[in-house]
Amino acid sequence: MIKHYSFQQIGKANHGWLKTNHHFSFANYYNSKRMGFGTLLVVNDDWVAAGTGFPAHPHKNMEIITFVRSGAVTHQDNAGNKGVTLAGEVQVMSAGSGITHSEYNLTKEPLTLFQIWIEPNKHNVKPRWDSKLFSENTDNATLPLLVSGYPDEQDNALFINQAARIYGGKVKKDTLFTHSIEHQAYVLASSGEFELIDNQRAVMMKTGDGAEVTKQQEVTIKALSDAEIIIIDAPAQ
Repeated sequence: MIKHYSFQQIGKANHGWLKTNHHFSFANYYNSKRMGFGTLLVVNDDWVAAGTGFPAHPHKNMEIITFVRSGAVTHQDNAGNKGVTLAGEVQVMSAGSGITHSEYNLTKEPLTLFQIWIEPNKHNVKPRWDSKLFSENTDNATLPLLVSGYPDEQDNALFINQAARIYGGKVKKDTLFTHSIEHQAYVLASSGEFELIDNQRAVMMKTGDGAEVTKQQEVTIKALSDAEIIIIDAPAQ
């Protein structure tokens, strides 16, 4: 089953330096029907002005993933980690027993990103941070695996403390492929237009949209234009 949420339906806030779109309840946006999607608790679609960002603040027992769409984000934390994550790169932070971090756009151009929070399956682990560059192009038959909580997939993907996977990449117009789902999936239209197809119907996805895919082991995707797609496959509980 596919449940579609258009960009116009999701929560929005404009703080001047930050323009954000909340797929689930977050901060001042509250929607009792959108309190997360299983262990996937937060998906924020953020625009951050040049020279601004998120000052140092604490987290505990959360897996926080940042997918940079354009620009660059500079990370620093009290565990001694510091790095710059560019467009095409992904960073992960396991907050674990507690970490304080900042995320800034120190460039002269706006930064756009998806901020994704997943509930961990292990609490109070040692905090950690990592980032990785992924190829922008796919083989047009699959989406690259970016993040995984499965030990045998750590050679090519960033690790998180949850039995979840995040796939993402760019596909060309007219690409048609089927994507397997282990748990339940939340699909993000980072850019472009595509269809999500199950055995009942086709759902149109446009830039900024999200969709829940449940009670099925796969979904077919047809790109109606060049597109960038993210799929978050995480346990229901």
